[in-house]
Amino acid sequence: MDKQILEKIKQDLIEQKEKILQDLNIVTEKDEHEKDEHRAKFPNLGDKPDDNVQEIDEYTTNVATERILESSLRDIDSALKRIEDGTYGICKYCKKEISEKRLLIRPVASACVECKEKLQSIS
Repeated sequence: MDKQILEKIKQDLIEQKEKILQDLNIVTEKDEHEKDEHRAKFPNLGDKPDDNVQEIDEYTTNVATERILESSLRDIDSALKRIEDGTYGICKYCKKEISEKRLLIRPVASACVECKEKLQSIS
């Protein structure tokens, strides 16, 4: 893989990670019982029934958002680790090189298009 492209992908991943961490800080708070773990914020809007409904609605949204952001963060961390290990751009199934075009479109990809299509057809 071209070193300039790899460096661009790495920088993009780092920027995405920073944005996700900022977004996580909006909808979550640090879990004091777990290291590096987040917990969705439960809003406290008041004691009226309408407030309670809105609190539950916001909390449910925060939980879903937290899960999506943490999943994205894991994917990014995994891709950055592969870059550091020198295994980035190699399909984890067939061990062939993943196309630069795919990696530019989906920088967290760990499988080539062919293997990904095979996996999706099985599901």
